[in-house]
Amino acid sequence: MIMSLDIIIGLVFLLIIILIFVGLSIRQVKEWERAVVLRLGRVLGIKGPGLIFLIPFVDRPIIVDLRVRTIDIPPQTIITRDNVTVSIDAVVYYKVLKEGVISAVSQVSDYNKAVSNISQTSLRDIIGQMELDEVLSKREEINRKLQEILDSYTEPWGIKVTAVTVRDIKVSPDLLSAMARQAEAERQRRAKVILSEGERQASTILADASKSYKENPIALQLRFLETLSDISQKGGLIVVVPAGNEIYPTISPSLSVTSLATYVKDKQKPTQT
Repeated sequence: MIMSLDIIIGLVFLLIIILIFVGLSIRQVKEWERAVVLRLGRVLGIKGPGLIFLIPFVDRPIIVDLRVRTIDIPPQTIITRDNVTVSIDAVVYYKVLKEGVISAVSQVSDYNKAVSNISQTSLRDIIGQMELDEVLSKREEINRKLQEILDSYTEPWGIKVTAVTVRDIKVSPDLLSAMARQAEAERQRRAKVILSEGERQASTILADASKSYKENPIALQLRFLETLSDISQKGGLIVVVPAGNEIYPTISPSLSVTSLATYVKDKQKPTQT
């Protein structure tokens, strides 16, 4: 009976050890993860997703996330090429490629921190080589240059930078006021240029019209009468027009004077109630 109890206790302990061994041997790897297995310090290979089997105390898995990750570049105070201080921050999107999982583990100790540090220094280098106007107007170019620089660093690590976005550019309030005044002056300059160009074109057209009227006096008379017609549309006005032959020789001067006198006499009559 005592021997049987010892055997039972031994079997229980053996079963517990087996369960612990099995529990340590089985690991679950998610769909978006891969496990780089190190056996006695050497890279054995990539396993996953799903259930993977390991040798306890011999194999050590390193889990690598394949999803797109983001890094916020904190605001960087930078002096541009024209000696203007700006504060700029950005966002970097990157991911570990499936074929670069082993490189991401073996080539760099902490690729997340490495990407963050390279992003900050590269952004400072790019902005330092540009003038303020270029920084404000060429965000797409800044994004492209920063992505190219990051790709050149991270490609050996098996990491791909998918996008870089400059989020905010801040300048001092005094500089903002100066830029607003400069923009207002530029708008006024453009308005004056447009007005001057319009006057130049109008003068050219009038010069051409004067030549045409000189060659065709009848057209000048018709234009004169049309102008009088336009003026007469406004009520309460008395228009005195010279009636010499030098203005409209085709109309009799006596007829013009008679018409004008009749018009004035009608104006002086009392209104019938």
